[in-house]
Amino acid sequence: MKKTADELLTLAQTALERAGAHRDMAAAAARHLVRAEEQGLATHGMSRVPFYCAMLRNGRADGAARPRLAAERAGACLIDNRDALPYESCAWAIAEVIQRARRNGVAFAGLTNSAHVGVLGIHLLPVAQAGLAGLAFTNSPAAIPPWGGKKALFGTNPVAAVFPRRGAEPLVIDLALTTVVRGKIMLAMQKGERIPEGWALDRDGKPTTDPREAIERGSMFPIGGAKGAMLALAFELICAALTGSAIGPEADSFFSEQGNRPRIGQAFLAIDPQALAGTERYLERVETVVGAMCADPGVRLPGARRFDAEKAARAQGIDVPEELLARIERLAKA
Repeated sequence: MKKTADELLTLAQTALERAGAHRDMAAAAARHLVRAEEQGLATHGMSRVPFYCAMLRNGRADGAARPRLAAERAGACLIDNRDALPYESCAWAIAEVIQRARRNGVAFAGLTNSAHVGVLGIHLLPVAQAGLAGLAFTNSPAAIPPWGGKKALFGTNPVAAVFPRRGAEPLVIDLALTTVVRGKIMLAMQKGERIPEGWALDRDGKPTTDPREAIERGSMFPIGGAKGAMLALAFELICAALTGSAIGPEADSFFSEQGNRPRIGQAFLAIDPQALAGTERYLERVETVVGAMCADPGVRLPGARRFDAEKAARAQGIDVPEELLARIERLAKA
């Protein structure tokens, strides 16, 4: 069913407020989820509303929490999310890295006591709009074993980067460190289908094609094998050690209605090109790279599909499954 962004925003915010989120928290989360829908990322859009409502109702998220500044120096700060849905905290962290990078050349903002954070690339868009390059990291509940190990330790640990361009949408690089998203394995399990080898590992750390074994007792395969596992370790340390947050095994699965408060961490960085080679030289170099990429037929710039989907959604509306809309409407009236 087609809906406008404003209609979905009102519906999502109302449902989250009914579940216990204060108005600012609900509004920040709803804005992010609707933006994800506009960009064609339905797995991180309105489908997350029931998930967040459950977290609020069962105490896995604190709907009354307000973030606070826990520590700071000139080019760095740490924001305590205090077990809230972290979208308000992320917006604050992004505002901090923009102003601190303009002043110091580079800036780092960490989040602690945080939770599921949505699409990292969307959080970074204001950084690119400010003419800065940006990076974002998050850890998550355990999904990937250390290379050579059997037990999941690191999360899917997504990473994103944005690079502003001259007179064009920024480059947006956004990926997790698993071969596929967990949702694809869960869907195969629901359908009773096997999964391709190379997606997941069993309880003994061996490749498996059984999705139930992968989800319930196994782990997920990192991109690039040992190299992906090393990146997962690096991002775990950036997000947990530097911010003092929980590591993967200390956070219960996001997908479970029952469990602890995740208390994971995020990290956002911004870099001002003017502090290095200079903005004009930076922009020229970016366009040289883009030109070389586009000279090869079939190359698609990272982020281009999202921006095309966004333009279409704003002109034509957003298609959301009727069953999902009905479920969220019930939550908005509960």
